[in-house]
Parts: sequence; structure tokens; C-alpha cells
Amino acid sequence: MKILADENMPLLEELFGSHTELNGELNAVPGRHIAPDLVADCDVLLVRSVTQVNRELLAGSKVRFVGSATSGIDHIDTTYLDAENITFAHAPGCNANAVVQYMLAVFCSEAPRWRQQTVGIIGCGQVGGRLYRCLRALGVQCRVYDPLLPIQNPDSVSFEQAIAADIICLHTPLTTTGAYPTYHMIDAEVLAGLKPSVLLINASRGAVVDNRALKDSLSTGATLTAVLDVWEPEPNIDTSLMAQLALATPHIAGYSVDGRRNGSEMVYEAFCQWQAQGEAQALDKPLSVEPRSNLELPKGSLEDYILATFDITAESRRMITALAAEGVRGNAEIGRAFDLLRKTCPARREFSHYRITGAVDKALAQDLSALGFEVSEVE
Repeated sequence: MKILADENMPLLEELFGSHTELNGELNAVPGRHIAPDLVADCDVLLVRSVTQVNRELLAGSKVRFVGSATSGIDHIDTTYLDAENITFAHAPGCNANAVVQYMLAVFCSEAPRWRQQTVGIIGCGQVGGRLYRCLRALGVQCRVYDPLLPIQNPDSVSFEQAIAADIICLHTPLTTTGAYPTYHMIDAEVLAGLKPSVLLINASRGAVVDNRALKDSLSTGATLTAVLDVWEPEPNIDTSLMAQLALATPHIAGYSVDGRRNGSEMVYEAFCQWQAQGEAQALDKPLSVEPRSNLELPKGSLEDYILATFDITAESRRMITALAAEGVRGNAEIGRAFDLLRKTCPARREFSHYRITGAVDKALAQDLSALGFEVSEVE
């Protein structure tokens, strides 16, 4: 069996290596370099979000299984895969906790009163739903807009009501068809109608926000605070827009160690089932559970603990510095720098990786536990 994979998928050798031992091959390359000539004689293709999987890539190839270690699938032409009887699997929710961690870090950095403010969540699937549950557990008032939810929750509102919140979080897939397309959902008209000093965060897909309209709005004195983790288009982003943002990151909201490992494991489970022709099958190589890391912040607040796990301002500075460096000019150089930033981002562990040592008061312990921290001692 010949397997081609995005080199940024962790655990490739540990999970898939044994399936190439007899006259097989496991090759890992940068995701944007995956091309028809590399895919042609492969049986299995493993990707992340930067690879467009469609007829142009796979026509005439031997590929029978495609796995994407991602929650979203807008980079996958599932209609084509179905027509060609190519099995497809992805990893819904694999990075939901990582994105929640990212969003809360943004809140702590840019909205000091976030627990007393209203949060509008646009898209309440795997990621938005996880954010919603965490915020409600912390007592934060939420407004949820997702017309595709099979069952509306008590905080479901109209789009207009959701974007009237103090903080707006975007967690939709990118769609261009259907009754509720999300392409440029946040356009010039929407931006013009936002309340003053709103915090707008896009950690979904770049084109959900009209980036040109956002730049125009910020350039003409809009008081909104904008944070982008995803861009239009990636990786050749508009650095003049980046310069106007409160925080800018290189598509790493869901890029925790834990989230990426989850993605690889979920795809591998589906791969094993495909190998067994649909019969349930456990992982060939069960992975050991890592011990938690201790974290103690004397007299620390909830915000202190959140930011101790992810220094989002440092990550934003790293990106701005790299893309402002001498010689980083033009789409090609910007694109290479963006991808390198993503590949080399500091390892980030999610809340559930940490054990809080030292006594914390009961209210803080409840909040920390709601986010997934292990609390060892309560005052």
C-alpha cells in the first residue's frame, strides 16, 4: 500500500507505518505541494485543510481512501469522491477544544469585561457548540445563530440579533450555495451596522468575512476591534489588513498538539474500518495517555490561567514581525512566510492537559473545571 500524507499530520509513522511494511511506502510532503503527479500511484491520501482534493487532483489516480485530519471539509469535493466510490473520512470536532482555548485567550486579551458582556456565536456545530457550552458554564450570556441546527437551543436568535452582541465569534463552514451561504456573510453592509467597539473574531474560514470590506471599514475609522486567524486568501494574505488588526495569527486556532493528534487518530480509526471492509476495528497501535502538566499561579485569576496556556499576543507579534521583515514582499514570499509560521508555531497544549496545583477558591475551581483543567485542591 502506498500512502501520501501532509507532513504536518502528527503520528504518521506511528499510526500508518505498519500498513506499508510489505512493498509499501509512506511519503510525507508539504500539503500545498500535493499534486496529481505525486498522487497518481497512491492508494491512500491523507491531508489537512491546505490541500484541495477534487477531480483535478485525483483524476486517473489509484486513490481509494482520502482522510482529512480536519473538522471542516470545504477543501474536499465530496460529490466527486462519492461518484468515484472513493472512501472519505475526516475528524469533526477534533480541534474544538483548541479553538475554544484560542477564543477565550482573545477574550482575555481584548475584552477585559468579557464575562459581563454578550457573546454572539455564528455557527453552533462542533466548534461553536463547544464554545457555547463553555461560556454558559461560566455564566456568560450568549446569542446563537445557526439556522441549520436540527434543534434550536434556548439562546437561538436571528442573525441580526447575534451580530448585535458585544463580541461576535464566527464558527461556520464556508459555503456558497444553499439557503444560508456563508461566503462574505460579514460584508460591508454588516460591518457598517455593527455596534461601536464590538470585538469581531474569525476562526472559521477566511472568506466568511469580506477581507477587503473589513480593511476599508478599519481604514475609515470604524471602532470595531477585529481579530483574524483565517484569511482571504491564504496563504497570500493582505499584510496591510493585518497591520490594522488587534491580533493576527496564521490559521492556528485549532492547531494544538492535542487537536492535531485527535485529527490523526480519528482518520486512522476510519482507515482501519475501511481496511476491514466496514467492520469495527480498534486502533492497531493504541497510543499511551500523556501525564498532565502541573500549573500553579499564586493568586491567579481565570484569565491568568487561560493566558498561561496560550500567549496569544506573543503569537500575534511573531506573525506581524515575520511578515514585516525585510525581503517578505509579494504573494510568493508572504505565502511561504505564512506557511512557515503555521508549521513552526510553538507547541500548545489544551486546558485538559493541565493540573492546577496549589489551592484555589471554590468559585475559581468550578470555572477551571468547566474548561477542562484538573483542580487538585480547593480552599
